[in-house]
Amino acid sequence: MATDYDAPRTKDDDQAAQSLEALQASRAGAHNAVIDLDEADTAEGIDLPGADLSAEELVVTIVPPRQDEFTCMSCFLIRHRSQIAREKDGMKYCRDCES
Repeated sequence: MATDYDAPRTKDDDQAAQSLEALQASRAGAHNAVIDLDEADTAEGIDLPGADLSAEELVVTIVPPRQDEFTCMSCFLIRHRSQIAREKDGMKYCRDCES
């Protein structure tokens, strides 16, 4: 069914728009925002860009690659052996990099 968007609107459309505006106005007053902040959300828990983090210590556990994994020499991601697309001079490349 084709609709003529240039045709003047009927009175029914105006009443629907008015009732929509009334609904939106009544809903706007009914909603009260309640904000629940954790202690981590306060200013002490936020790291700003450029902040001095030299006193912080990062602890990372390094897991060696497994027997069925390899490191792609193009993207340097650890992949499963089934993702090997090409091996040249002992260097392995994954399917994503070779496609």
